[in-house]
Amino acid sequence: MMKKYFLLAFSLLFGLSQSQIIRKYSNEFLNIGAGARGLAMGGAVITNQDDVYSPMWNPAGLMSIERDWQGAAMHAEYFESIAKYDYLAYAKVLEEGVFGVSVVRLGVDNILNTTQMIDSEGNIDYDKITKFSQSDYAAILSYAFRPGGNPKLDVGVNAKIVYRNVGKFANGYGFGFDVGAIYKADNGWKFGGMVRDITTTVNFWTINQKELSTVVNGEEFNPAPKDKLELTMPKLNVGASKLFEINSSVYVLPEAGINVDFAKTASLISTDFASISPYAGAELGYQKMIFVRLGINRFQSITDIEDLKRKVSFQPSAGLGIRYRGLTLDYAITNSGIGGSNFYSNFFSLKLDMGAFRND
Repeated sequence: MMKKYFLLAFSLLFGLSQSQIIRKYSNEFLNIGAGARGLAMGGAVITNQDDVYSPMWNPAGLMSIERDWQGAAMHAEYFESIAKYDYLAYAKVLEEGVFGVSVVRLGVDNILNTTQMIDSEGNIDYDKITKFSQSDYAAILSYAFRPGGNPKLDVGVNAKIVYRNVGKFANGYGFGFDVGAIYKADNGWKFGGMVRDITTTVNFWTINQKELSTVVNGEEFNPAPKDKLELTMPKLNVGASKLFEINSSVYVLPEAGINVDFAKTASLISTDFASISPYAGAELGYQKMIFVRLGINRFQSITDIEDLKRKVSFQPSAGLGIRYRGLTLDYAITNSGIGGSNFYSNFFSLKLDMGAFRND
């Protein structure tokens, strides 16, 4: 019965996509990731994010939470504090699996609204300049389990509810699903994958024609687009990792994989059907208390605006972490890596593991 409804939903959304607008980068705020650990490792945590931050990378990772509950929070600011990103999450171990709920916000506040600055006769009135905010919100419900009780296979599902607001001009509501899995081989290797927006994520937009358009001397400027249905195509992230113990106190955990967008982008390998970009990262841990992390991802082929030559850009990242009993504080720093950009962003995240507290 579950399979029947899944196929019905997929067919319905596929049919809608034939007549509605499809975006390559819609709802991109959900692809930023959460948790400074994963960001410091360049997103190389598809197989090894084993805590409450898992829903943003691979919900199957929630199954690594063995007892009680975890809570987490993260704050970051982009482009010299113009954009602010916040994440809150909670995960609880149940009898047959792990349930999680996450809340995400990405917002830009105090944007100048000049659409009404010119009146109908062409006069400029600066007193009519106002301010507005543009914010993206998402609530994510997650559930992870082991099919048939198989200890080698973890599976997770995200159900996403999205609300996007552009001041008084427009707002959109959406929903979508993610599915992920992690397989643990006998030789210590882990293989994992996550399909984001597996049925495509749908956003229903409502446009405020009056607020967005301006009429001067009977002629309309800034004509507002019509209400529309926006679809986000699926994305695939796959990776492999293995933990290597240097001695009883030190370990290294590397992961490598590929990100696949089912659209033509600036990735190194790009076709009309799909675009592929590699990623890699590693964590060095000491007594499971102090962590050093490095990562690299988002390889792109771009054109230099000075000499018009094609070159490869990428996004490097690094970070640190410290854990004491059930409390973990992580830090990451990264830049866009596009065109030599120097827009570095700092990420701080905090995790409370109540199970570890009580076990200690």
